[in-house]
Amino acid sequence: MKACEALIIGGSAGSLDVLLKVLPGLSAALSFPIIIVVHRKHGADSLLPELLSGRTSLIVKEIDEKEPILAGTIYVAPSDYHTLIEKDKSFSLDYSEKINYSRPAIDATFQTAAEVYRTKLVCLLLSGSNSDGVNGLISVKAWGGITAIQDPATAQVSYMPQQAAIHAKIDYTLRIEDMTEFINLLS
Repeated sequence: MKACEALIIGGSAGSLDVLLKVLPGLSAALSFPIIIVVHRKHGADSLLPELLSGRTSLIVKEIDEKEPILAGTIYVAPSDYHTLIEKDKSFSLDYSEKINYSRPAIDATFQTAAEVYRTKLVCLLLSGSNSDGVNGLISVKAWGGITAIQDPATAQVSYMPQQAAIHAKIDYTLRIEDMTEFINLLS
């Protein structure tokens, strides 16, 4: 597998349960950042970084504007802002209109990251009830990155990974119990 410089995990309904199962087994020596973009209502789930940090030895933090992206850190997209990846490998938060009824939109993060990380990007799309992330995965593939989805049969809400399987070229379809090893092997 190509060297990974960034892993982005996107999800919506049903994805939090997956994250809580995957994070405990992640290696403390990951050589890349993990960026998590999950749909959540503004003001709700403000404790998400704290909840996730209790499940891993890696640093977990909510993304700040213009923050540089560092290896070995799990970044959580803030609610009500699109998370964009800048060419200098820093974050930009954007309050433009919703995409697929969502802000943060997974597509926006996948697409901007694809242009920056190109062949060194891995994106994983989890459970969810709309098609956000599908166009992003198409962009990731176009730039030479690696695409992965949660096996729809294991998803609490299978629509999002099913749409990705139909419309995007997917490199890996992963069961929940295989995701931790998949991520650790990217290092």
